[in-house]
Amino acid sequence: MVSSEYERRIAARFATFDQDGNGWIDREDFSVAAKALLAEFGVTARSDRGQALYAGAEAFWQGMAGIADRDGDQRITREEFVTGAVKRLRDNPERFAEIARPFLHAALAVADGDGDGAATVADTERVLRVLGVPGDTARATAAALDADGDGRVGEEEIVPAFARYFTVPE
Repeated sequence: MVSSEYERRIAARFATFDQDGNGWIDREDFSVAAKALLAEFGVTARSDRGQALYAGAEAFWQGMAGIADRDGDQRITREEFVTGAVKRLRDNPERFAEIARPFLHAALAVADGDGDGAATVADTERVLRVLGVPGDTARATAAALDADGDGRVGEEEIVPAFARYFTVPE
């Protein structure tokens, strides 16, 4: 892949995490994402699912900061993201999946209206839109996540796909 294409893809992934658009990723970005998901699905922060989502967001932030925040300022710059979160995890996408798993598990539970452990493709699209994925991309991605075609997206489908998306080859 040419460097400019790689840079474009990295910038898009960075922007997904930088929820407030201030140029860095920090704990607040993860809290903003959790709050937005709860609002979208009408789940209260004090509920079990709400608390699990905030705990998952915090775990995800801690994992990302541990890998990418090289100067310890509790912010991940774009440069730190590229050198830490992307290059260091590219060779081990399973590690990234494990860092993200608590948040993804809790987000799935928030979007899972009937409590069967999976979200509908439509609800998966809603999650993606809330997290800043543009409409057409969110729609196509949600459909693609339904690997077995049953109309549902479960943790076994979303976690590896998430890791693949964020561990971008050069």
